[in-house]
Order: sequence, then C-alpha cells, then structure tokens
Amino acid sequence: MTLRCDERPEPGYRALLRSGELEARVEALLATLSPCVACPLDCGVDRLADGIGRCFVGRHAVVSSWTPHFGEEPVLSGTRGVGNVFFGQCNLRCVYCQNWQISQQPKRPTIGRALSPEQLADVYLQLEAQGCHALGWVSPSHVVPQAVEALLIAARRGLSLPIVYNTNAYDALPVLRLLEGIVDLWLPDLKYADAAAGLEYSKVEDYPDHARAAVLEMARQVGTQVHLDPDGLAFRGLIVRHLVLPNEVAGSESTLRWLRDALGQGVHVSAMCQYFPTHRAEGRESRHPLLTRAIRPREYDEVLELLTEIGLVEGWSQDLDVAPEYYRPDFSDAARPFADIADFNAPGSSPR
Repeated sequence: MTLRCDERPEPGYRALLRSGELEARVEALLATLSPCVACPLDCGVDRLADGIGRCFVGRHAVVSSWTPHFGEEPVLSGTRGVGNVFFGQCNLRCVYCQNWQISQQPKRPTIGRALSPEQLADVYLQLEAQGCHALGWVSPSHVVPQAVEALLIAARRGLSLPIVYNTNAYDALPVLRLLEGIVDLWLPDLKYADAAAGLEYSKVEDYPDHARAAVLEMARQVGTQVHLDPDGLAFRGLIVRHLVLPNEVAGSESTLRWLRDALGQGVHVSAMCQYFPTHRAEGRESRHPLLTRAIRPREYDEVLELLTEIGLVEGWSQDLDVAPEYYRPDFSDAARPFADIADFNAPGSSPR
C-alpha cells in the first residue's frame, strides 16, 4: 500500500551526516574494497590500490552518463525526472543486457570514465540543480563504497535528494546493511527463480539466493509500503521490478509467488515487458535460442493475471506495444561519453 504524508521529509543521510555516522559508514564501505567483497563475486583484489577484479573497476567508479530520467515508475519520475547516474561496468554479464555497451566494457572503458569522489559529488549536485526529484544510482552494486564516498562530500555541500538504489539485486548483504538510513528508495530487479538460468544468462551461479536475500534486507530497512509526499512523489519505500523474459526463462510465477509469501500482498511490483533481443541474445546464430525474440502478448498477460490472482495488485505495468521500442539506448558515441540520454526514456509505466 502507499502512505501519503503532509510534507516531504529530508532524506535519511542528512541525519547521519549531522551525527557523524555517514562518515563512519564511508570508512566501513571503503574497507570492503580491500580485499574486495563489495558484491557477491568476492573477487578479493585490492581495489583501494586500483586493483581490477571481475567488474573491471578499480579505486574510482566509472560513470558512463548522468541525466534527468523520465522512464522510471511515475511516483519516481514525477515531472522533473530522477537524476540517474549510470555507473559503468556491472557485476553481472547478462547476455541480453540493454545497456551492454556500458555494462560490459573492457578494462579500459571507451564510454565514460573514472571519476574522483569530488567529481562524482559534482555530478550529484548538478542533477539536484537541474530540479530532479531524486538521485538514482543505476547498477551500483560494485561501486557502492565510491557512490557513498561522493555522497558524503555532496551532502556536506547541501545535497538533499532522496537516494534511489536501482539494482540487479545481486548485492552483498553486509554492504546493504551499511546502506541503512542512506538509501531511501530501493528499486531491485528480481531476474531469475532458477540458479541455472542465472548462470547461463548472467554468468553467476547463485543469483536467486543472493537476490532474494537482498530484497528481504531492503524490506527490513524500509518496509514494503511506498511513502508519498503531497505531490504524489515517493520518498521512501521498496518497489520490486520483474522483467518478463520469453519462454518463461525468468521463472516469473515462482519469483512472484515467493515475493508474495515472503513480503505479503502489500509489496509494490513493477512488471516490465520491455525485453528485446540484443547483445549476445540477438540473431539466429545466438547461443541462447530461448531469448532471440521479444515476449508475446500472451506471455505478459499471463504474468499480469498471475499478479491479480495471488493478490499482488500494488504496482505498475507497461504498454507492450511501445515499451520495447523506447528502451533501446545507444551509448556507442565515444566522442560524447557524457551525452544526455533523455531521448531513450520510455513513457512512464501505468498503475495496475
């Protein structure tokens, strides 16, 4: 359910800043980089010394772009958008990643660049100055310490936007616990119900266990309700996304029934139909034949019907006729690594 408040409170990290706790959290998070246990890959390299693990990110976060984004759920995008920071590289290697040009770059990225904490703080403040309703960290799992390090600097300079944590849900529990009171809005995407699917399509052996544990931790921190300000904008809560994949690859029924059983019928679910075959899933020669087509209307309708059947009626759905056409970002123009990507935003999702 949603709760509407009379006024929009300050984000949680402002209180942590005043108490000195935010600085302590930064120190604890930076310690997870040496040896690196910042995400479930547990590479063990010394990233504080600029060592490179599987994510190919060293001491400083790689940022591919930042922009006011209007394609998130309506309670997040509002009229001025979420100020999304698109972190480069990723701890997954999804064969169908829509952002593969920035998520799966070589050790020396050709799109975007590594930013110092001070430079990243400037990005946050720039997005606030543009009027964004919130600050969105997109694919932050492997760079949480760096993201929060910059947040401390920006908060000292007056930043007061709520933080949206937009993640593939392959997150490390100790890191998530250090984010309590820092992240205001959790936005995980529960991808697979089956570990074998996670290994084949995202190259990790234990996706469901880690992702489900992460979602439970997020709910422990903020509950399952979405809190709205007088303008109908979310400032605290949990929204669980689920991308429907063709041929039942995602195991949607198992995932959604687990979510209902674990968190109850009040949890908000955003059912996404924007899948289209790209990257290694595209073409007749793909090694992943189950993913070489878009989802069919009946496949998406069955998921929406299931949500109603099991009582997960809070949340949003997308328009199957338009969503796949709009979610086709192109980050290939290396001459403009920080280009505004607002043109690639899809129309907002609709309440179910």
